[in-house]
Amino acid sequence: MFEKLNLLFPLGNYIRNKSIQNFFFLAFIQSSNVLITIISMPLLIQRIGVDQFGLVNLALSVIVMLNILVGFGYNLSAPREVAINQQDKDALSHILSNVFSAKILLAIISSLAIFIGVFGLDLFREYQLVLVFSVLLLFSEATLPLWFFQGMEKMKLVSIANVFSKLLFLMGIVLFIHVPTQSQWVNFLMGFFGLGINLFLLVYIHIFLKIKFYWPEFSAIWKSLTTNILLFFSNLGSHIAINGGLIILSFFSTAEILGMYSLAERVIMVMRMVPSLIVQATFPNAARLYLMDRTRFLTFSTKVALLSMGASAILSIGAYLGADLIIQILSGRSLPQSVQVLEILAFIPFLACINIWNVIVFLINDQKQLLFRTSWLICGYMLVASVFATAYYGEQGLAIALLSTEVASFLISSFFNWKYNRTLVNEFFSTR
Repeated sequence: MFEKLNLLFPLGNYIRNKSIQNFFFLAFIQSSNVLITIISMPLLIQRIGVDQFGLVNLALSVIVMLNILVGFGYNLSAPREVAINQQDKDALSHILSNVFSAKILLAIISSLAIFIGVFGLDLFREYQLVLVFSVLLLFSEATLPLWFFQGMEKMKLVSIANVFSKLLFLMGIVLFIHVPTQSQWVNFLMGFFGLGINLFLLVYIHIFLKIKFYWPEFSAIWKSLTTNILLFFSNLGSHIAINGGLIILSFFSTAEILGMYSLAERVIMVMRMVPSLIVQATFPNAARLYLMDRTRFLTFSTKVALLSMGASAILSIGAYLGADLIIQILSGRSLPQSVQVLEILAFIPFLACINIWNVIVFLINDQKQLLFRTSWLICGYMLVASVFATAYYGEQGLAIALLSTEVASFLISSFFNWKYNRTLVNEFFSTR
């Protein structure tokens, strides 16, 4: 019986497939991040209060923005270089050394920018101390070797290490964060434990994978920076469009409003990871099918798009219907403003998944210029819409502006695909 089932559904082959393994390990990383976020949010709100929770998230938003600079597109370009040179230890050593050197240099530059802003220009007044203590997160990002293990197709260790660092962070909250005056240590602990685990992974890479660390080759670093500049600006534009709302709101609202808004936003941003994860997991197979068999690519990409929209629709409807219960569980009390914001933002994951097919087409055609133009047009729309909507309608106006940004993203991406990839778009609709 089992032999017949195995012939019909060769599960062993699927389990051993490295691409599928990578997908599950990436999903494991994201789901563990979601779980730790869900557990830590009520703990933090109860211990440091809604207003300090808002400032901690605001500082984190600034750091995450700068982490785009630290990453500088290497998270997209470096896995490919590692995959090509999997069997060449010397080439891997040079790639690893140069990428890490470049990212650490960018982390130092980002840290200096924060110090100048805080101590030189007296910016970020409400959360200066929290932001300064958050700088360690920049170096945690710089030393994260996720891209290396992706290229090597060995995601098991890095996924376990990620979970371990998040558990240490959760333990740190329980042991060290008790009152609002300790809020500056929240992001510090996240960066401290992340950096520590990353250094352990680098030791593993050196000892067990026999990868050496060389002095940085500045000519190679400069070449990689110039090559990745469009990816960097594309990532930056996309990030601002998706995550810049909290920073805009800080110019118009109090710390308490920031806290209530960030509570709802954090829930949705966790769900917003779904389309990014789907693209990241399916893009390699989509690119391979696109080169080998256009019909199979169209079938595969259609299934991905439809399944994504179906799953995200369930998530969005669930978030809308359960908004009050979700806020009650996370905050431990009734926060009507957070509930209203969550009900508006609930449909962002569904709208983002509608655009998955457009993004996959840009990636398989290596259309960096289109990604750049699309991301910054969307970013420009988001900034204008968010500023005006927040100025007149507060946090609910911002939520509506972010919702409309996802619609604008789909329309702009569809327009560029129709203009530059019309043959493929026609083939897509002709197979319906």
